[in-house]
Amino acid sequence: MGRGRLRIHLGAAPGVGKTYAMLAEAHRRVERGTDCVVAFVEHHDRPRTEALLHGLEQVERRRLEHRGGTFTEMDVDAVLARRPRVALVDELAHTNVPGSRNAKRWQDVEELLAAGIDVVSTVNIQHLESLGDVVESITGVRQRETVPDEVVRRADQIELVDMSPEALRRRMAHGNIYRPDKVDAALSHYFRPGNLTALRELALLWVADRVDAHLQQYRAEHHVSAIWGSRERIVVGLTGGPEGRTLIRRAVRLAEKGAGGEVLAVYVARSDGLTSASPQELAVQRTLVEDLGGTFHHVVGDDVPAALLAFARGANATQIVLGSSRRRTWQYILGPGVGATVARDSGPDLDVHIVTHDEVAKGRGLPAARGARLGRWRILWGWLIAVGGPALLTLLLSHVDAELGLANDMLLFLTLTVAAALVGGLAPALASAALGSLLLNWFFTPPLHRVSIADPKNLLALLVFVCVAVAVASVVDLAARRTHQAARLRAESEILSFLAGGVLRGETGPEDLLERVRETFGMESAALLERTDDLAPWTCAGRVGVGPAPARPEDADVDVPVGDHMALALTGRVLPAEDRRVLAAFAAQSAVALDRRRLRHEADRAGQLAEGNRIRTALLAAVSHDLRTPLAGIKAAVSSLRSDDVAWSPEDEAELLAGIEEGADRLDHLVGNLLDMSRLQTGTVTPLIREIDLDEVVPAALGGVPEGSVDLDIPETLPMVAVDPGLLERSVANLVENAVKYSPRDSRVLVAASALADRVEVRVVDRGPGVPDAAKERIFEPFQRYGDAPRGAGVGLGLAVARGFAEAMNGTLVAEDTPGGGLTMVLTLRAAGAQPGPAGSDVRPERQTT
Repeated sequence: MGRGRLRIHLGAAPGVGKTYAMLAEAHRRVERGTDCVVAFVEHHDRPRTEALLHGLEQVERRRLEHRGGTFTEMDVDAVLARRPRVALVDELAHTNVPGSRNAKRWQDVEELLAAGIDVVSTVNIQHLESLGDVVESITGVRQRETVPDEVVRRADQIELVDMSPEALRRRMAHGNIYRPDKVDAALSHYFRPGNLTALRELALLWVADRVDAHLQQYRAEHHVSAIWGSRERIVVGLTGGPEGRTLIRRAVRLAEKGAGGEVLAVYVARSDGLTSASPQELAVQRTLVEDLGGTFHHVVGDDVPAALLAFARGANATQIVLGSSRRRTWQYILGPGVGATVARDSGPDLDVHIVTHDEVAKGRGLPAARGARLGRWRILWGWLIAVGGPALLTLLLSHVDAELGLANDMLLFLTLTVAAALVGGLAPALASAALGSLLLNWFFTPPLHRVSIADPKNLLALLVFVCVAVAVASVVDLAARRTHQAARLRAESEILSFLAGGVLRGETGPEDLLERVRETFGMESAALLERTDDLAPWTCAGRVGVGPAPARPEDADVDVPVGDHMALALTGRVLPAEDRRVLAAFAAQSAVALDRRRLRHEADRAGQLAEGNRIRTALLAAVSHDLRTPLAGIKAAVSSLRSDDVAWSPEDEAELLAGIEEGADRLDHLVGNLLDMSRLQTGTVTPLIREIDLDEVVPAALGGVPEGSVDLDIPETLPMVAVDPGLLERSVANLVENAVKYSPRDSRVLVAASALADRVEVRVVDRGPGVPDAAKERIFEPFQRYGDAPRGAGVGLGLAVARGFAEAMNGTLVAEDTPGGGLTMVLTLRAAGAQPGPAGSDVRPERQTT
């Protein structure tokens, strides 16, 4: 039995018609004879969607009891027992009611797929886990119900259900999505044209990326090397020079001319040690391309044009942007250059743009980090000049009628020796000198074609030629090596300066440094290994790159020890010994960065402990005074009543008993707040969300304040709210008691409620002294009392508990100024029946049944 196939209808926003499209697809399959059932579909009281359910077999839902309410969820066991060919499962991101088989509905779907049942499901783009922050920045609403992107990406088919913002708003206005009383609020908030346009763009781009991934997979499986220009992908070739910024900006402008354009900046480093570009400049260009929406890539390859073209074809790029060469005119004798080679070999399906810039023909300068070793190709060319040059020169001079003389012939051969030294170093130059002296003796020194030399002057001339050739070759080779060594030291100093500055400023973490060393030396992976002692096993403290980290430093291609119990391990190739100096600096700085991060974590933990100590100190102060005060009153009243030498009148006894009751109430309130704060800080508050009217909860919250001190304005037309009644009552009670405490004696506190979109606001208004803007957040911290609050007026937990309970119910609590003076507490709650997407709720229950 194979795994079932998953088809997902992806929507840009609620109401675009995902469920409708899924049900229409089910009817088409049923007409074709497919065994298709409805495992779970939510029609949201939309007549047209509900009508499509007729004619489809529906699996009975499972009923669950949770905190006094009855909810229904998909019955996975019933669907597995029924074993249909296709099951319809709506709302893939839904959170199941506690007590269900799985926590999330997408996990239920995974079980059905594993059992070989095909599933058709729906999900909105805002419910994808990776887009939570983006959607919140667009709509202002944090999505609580999410599904991992990988679950959706693994779907066998994804169909985008799209609708223009104007058409969706018309559907909303016609009452096809929400009830008429919610339409105006929805249109003016979540369903604004800007929000819908941005969500639609997110959906289109996400689907386009997935289509692109399938296209790349198809091209790889079918070995398609030709470029398919499905959308503009522009590769920018960077050399690490200052012209790179100009090229990046030009490529971004080209990408903006077409929809969905993508920019990929590529730096090709040679594999012979340190890179030949300034690390600072490359870091600046990486930041620039990422800020402009592109990506930066680091490729290792000795043949720069071939590596660049291979990357472009692998990425299915359509254009390449290169800068005009910085080489001087005479340097073109060494070859056509990267730009010309790429343009020649690009083929008809890849456009190449050569962009001019301020650095054209100014020279590339010395390589920033080549090292003292010459490249393989330079040595090859050196030997070619040393061996082939004298032979060709001899052939040329043998067929020239003009007699140049032995001195001029020697100068020509000496020129080839100098050229061999410049290109290939000392060994090719010495070979050129030896071969040149033999050819001069055989072909140009009388007697010709014999080894012997008749004239002693010619013998002396040949000896001088050999000595001069060797001397010149040695000097030229030494100068070239010193130049490369100086360039290498300069590159090393730049890298080390950047490294030290970044670490000292705290801008570079261990992973950043490991990525830098991996890119600098062109390695496959870099890891930082550590152990506690000489006998303990090695553990990986951080790694970057491809492949697993080596188990021991000895298993890596390059390992650099850092102290006794830490090592930097690199895999990819063996590096020469001269590179270990820079590697040692990288390793030491990586260890410093790792220690800094651990110290920062320790500091954060110490800060948390200090905050805990502060709270405990405040708690002790509260217990020592605020709790003892009512206890003292109770003790005095009880002692008076028990006294035998005083005859108390009924009025006195009633007053003493009232004092005892008042003190006990104060103790109960203080202890309740302390316990509530403890529950909030330990995360053990689990609200029981159900639908209830505000006028059933708010009046009960006023029992702790004097009668006649509060005006209540709760309209009967308000929608029900989805809250925990107990938590809401405690929150409102704390707010009202705080407002009464600070209100003038002749002023009454107003508690009013109103509806706004899919939220309900409860406002507690007082005419007290108010709170400055700078202190409006501080008053919600534990053990905070503002202004001249008298001792015994509480421990400063009421507002902290009220906000904690509000957030536990997916609500908010903020402080605002009361017009004309005073403070207004605004408690915002989710209205019952609000869509979970826009409202950001965790679980959307049905109406409670009894």
